[in-house]
Amino acid sequence: MERERIENIMHSDTDKLDRIFALQTELDGDISERRGLDKPSDGNKCEWIQRKTLAMVSELAELLDEVNFKWWKNPKPIDDDRIKSELVDILHFFVSMCLTAGMDAGELYGRYLDKNKENFDRQYGRSAKKGYDVEERKPEGKPADRN
Repeated sequence: MERERIENIMHSDTDKLDRIFALQTELDGDISERRGLDKPSDGNKCEWIQRKTLAMVSELAELLDEVNFKWWKNPKPIDDDRIKSELVDILHFFVSMCLTAGMDAGELYGRYLDKNKENFDRQYGRSAKKGYDVEERKPEGKPADRN
């Protein structure tokens, strides 16, 4: 029965982001139930966001390991499939944190649009927040003449 419900979500006509949020809701609920964990609520929201942040940091570290960030080691071949897999792991915890914070796919999308506009505005000097406009960059000083 559980698998059938998941399959229905996966193949529904809803928006992809809505489906991702619905699938994460199912996964979070299943993990909480099967492992006997308290579900995130107002009383323990901070604790759950901390846990999920740490899990996401762990996944980010695994992603870093895939892209040869250790300049002191011989590089290994890049495995695009592993990189994509780590990105999906990060997405799982990110969406789970959104749900814990009470944010659904629609709110995330709306907030993303607002922030994306603000980020563009910053780059073009149209924001109240200063220090981003490319046109206002100060030219870097030339190195001192050593002759």
